[in-house]
Amino acid sequence: MATTVHPGACPLDCPDTCVWQLTVTDGRPVALRGDPEHPFTRGALCGKVNRYLDAVTGPDRLTTPLVRVGPKGVGPVSYRPAGWDEAVRRVADGLRASIDVHGPESVLPYYFAGTMGLVQGWSMGPRLFAHLGASRLRTTICTAASRAALGSVYGGSVGFEPESVVEAKLVVLWGANLLSTNLHHWPFVRQAQQRGAHVVTIDPLRTDTAARSDTHVAPLPGTDAALALGLMRHIRDLGAVDLPWVAAHTVGWDRLQARLDEWPVTRAAAECGLDVDVVRDLGERIATTRPTAIRIGLGLQRHAGAGQAVRAIAAIPLLTGDFRYPGGGALATTSGHHRIDADRVARPAGMPAPPARSINMSRLAAALTDEADPPVTALVVFDTNPVATVPDQNLLRRGLTRADLFTVVLEQRWTDTCDYADVVLPATMQPEHLDLHTSYGHHYATLNRPVLDPPGQALPNTEIFRRIAAALGLDHPRLRDSDEDLARQLLDGTGVDYDELTRLTYVRATGVAVGSAPYAEGGFPSHDGRARFHDPRLTGQGVDPLVGYTPPVEVGDVDLARRFPLALISPAGRFFLNSTFASLPWHRSRTGPPRIHLHPVDAAARGLTDGDPARVHNDRGEFLATVAVDDATRPGLAFTYKAYWARLSPGGSTVNAVTGVRDTDLGGGPTFHDTRVEVQAAPAGAVQPDD
Repeated sequence: MATTVHPGACPLDCPDTCVWQLTVTDGRPVALRGDPEHPFTRGALCGKVNRYLDAVTGPDRLTTPLVRVGPKGVGPVSYRPAGWDEAVRRVADGLRASIDVHGPESVLPYYFAGTMGLVQGWSMGPRLFAHLGASRLRTTICTAASRAALGSVYGGSVGFEPESVVEAKLVVLWGANLLSTNLHHWPFVRQAQQRGAHVVTIDPLRTDTAARSDTHVAPLPGTDAALALGLMRHIRDLGAVDLPWVAAHTVGWDRLQARLDEWPVTRAAAECGLDVDVVRDLGERIATTRPTAIRIGLGLQRHAGAGQAVRAIAAIPLLTGDFRYPGGGALATTSGHHRIDADRVARPAGMPAPPARSINMSRLAAALTDEADPPVTALVVFDTNPVATVPDQNLLRRGLTRADLFTVVLEQRWTDTCDYADVVLPATMQPEHLDLHTSYGHHYATLNRPVLDPPGQALPNTEIFRRIAAALGLDHPRLRDSDEDLARQLLDGTGVDYDELTRLTYVRATGVAVGSAPYAEGGFPSHDGRARFHDPRLTGQGVDPLVGYTPPVEVGDVDLARRFPLALISPAGRFFLNSTFASLPWHRSRTGPPRIHLHPVDAAARGLTDGDPARVHNDRGEFLATVAVDDATRPGLAFTYKAYWARLSPGGSTVNAVTGVRDTDLGGGPTFHDTRVEVQAAPAGAVQPDD
């Protein structure tokens, strides 16, 4: 037997972007482990990706193109196999028909982070559709509010160097459940804790991370900015503002001082549903501990006031001067440190890309029903499963079943979204294609090379788009670029050499040294190098230019609470990664069936006990789940894990049947965690145990 070991990159939507080692015997993958030499991976993969080969070798892989011959929405029975020539011809005909009637903006490419790879996900597909003049997608569904907020305060999505957190004396994990969603940063935090650092988790739920922290603070969902303002007020009142650093490196301190006059600790505590002493004690701890590191998670930006929340949290270490020190400051994402500009490669110089409208991906349900003019009549979905992941699932399904909507899905296995496609095209997985990865959680870039033959007729996304371009009669040479060409174009001007990556697999790519304090002397990526408490550019967006508080919409709606008294959030679980693994038996068995977690007080008030079937509903829709009585939450707050597939869920719906299409105050992000529901008993047998 011939056995070889190959390095590669985990492609999934996670800040850790692990480097793995794949063992192949006689052409078959037999083992996968983390690279022990990688500074962030350190030899370990998460519980999800440890079983990634189940997805690669699973019997449910799509291996041939499929075309619809029956009704939409009923599953694989409506499809028959086709050859690539027929399938691509049907795609080209469908796109041409849409363009002929409604113009090129009637075509919408819909994609996101099913792979974070810049070659397969963010180059040739967007390039083809930009050249066509199709509608452009605003990729808002994950970090839009955070990106906009960080751009306002710091000038970009930047922060402290993540490995330097070992130097912190206080670590605040704000809405960041590292053990589920950023596992490889936890050992650095744990090292700081072992060296004497105090670790605080701020989260409405007592997560695994909160349970391993020294202090857990549980505000009401959507009130993070109020808490941040109260903390800054207390820091100021204690005389702990680093005035020389603030004067040298920030703008708007005098205005923020006036805002803080409005936010005594008593007001902040009341708004957040916290005891006054909890806020006061945390404020004093931040005021007196240098360096303090604040790790900002992504879940807290999924409510109406998300932009202001991230702005306010990001402002705290500016007051205390924590950016002076290695291990000090705030960090939400490292994306702004990486120099690759995927948009430049998607619309390369010299290649026509007509002006086009943009459509917010978080509003897909509205865009496919009544919001888009001209209407979207051709939809091409890749690297995402919107039926499982976007708000207002019922409205989305109504849009996807339109007779005049031509839908193409590129996929690796049959998903909820495939049910609505006219053509389904089989795509490769990570060990079967070339790709290039940066990270939003560390400073390394990684090259992934193909080491396995694809199953059946599966092709890389890039090759599928090259074939579609040819079938459309588009002959620009940039539409024939190879995957290596694309990778080299992405790296051009970044200081990272493609040939070096082929030798080393990964390199440190940002110019920020391990253990450094990159903003000790300011130099933020704003136009003048200063951070901003007040940003006049926001006035034109209808947002208060001064760091402040935007209350949640549904969670804060007293009248709505009379009918739907429970706030609902839908965090990430440990064994699903968005919707990627939600159909795989091992991952499903570890996660269990959909559950609605209720505080004992709320369960008792509804006559519900652990294991009861329940109906969770509001005016938008409903989903069925098993009751889990759980004091990890607080009275009035329910939670359920996201990313279940509707077709595998009781009743055929998931939590996104009750979430609404509504934008965050900055960035146009979704508001999954700004939802109100009621929970009541469901008929016996309505919820069957997961198989």
